[in-house]
Amino acid sequence: MPRPRVTSDTDILAATGRAIGAHGPGRLTLAHVGAEAGVSPATLSQRFGSKAGPAAGVRRGRRRRRRRAGYRGAQAAYDSPLAALHAVAAEFARHMTTPEEMANHLGMLQLDLSDPEFRIHAAAHTHAVDAALRELLTDAVARGELPAGTDVSRLARAVKITMDGSLLRWAMTGDGDPAALLRDDLDHLFRRTS
Repeated sequence: MPRPRVTSDTDILAATGRAIGAHGPGRLTLAHVGAEAGVSPATLSQRFGSKAGPAAGVRRGRRRRRRRAGYRGAQAAYDSPLAALHAVAAEFARHMTTPEEMANHLGMLQLDLSDPEFRIHAAAHTHAVDAALRELLTDAVARGELPAGTDVSRLARAVKITMDGSLLRWAMTGDGDPAALLRDDLDHLFRRTS
């Protein structure tokens, strides 16, 4: 009879994300993931195969988690759709604590663009985020937080570009708190929309 799994796949995928942030995808090893997850590299190899297994799982899981837990959770927690969007942005920024960590996560983007399987997951993630943003922004228009007639699809794209660009600029300059800068950039975008 097999022993029960003490560390769930979800916990291992979260540990993989932390290990990627700390070491980057190019230097990532099963030992790094194991140290973060508290399991042996041999256990990881049995459950996921190579280091590509947990990394691919992070990409698939990130898409689902962000859509469900991030956007939908914030939508339920806040009366204001724009406040919910700011909460999601703050959570997004919270995962970037140093420029080096941002660089390591950008290394995952390189994998997303160069590996056909990873690119499928990246595209699905991007579409899921776009849909969640459109939903929040449509609600913001309906509640009068944004003007009637706002091009929600175009604004959703601009919000995502602002989120990504704001954090990238922070990583390059090291100026200020990433969450505060991101909030300010989003507020500026929404003021220009009004």
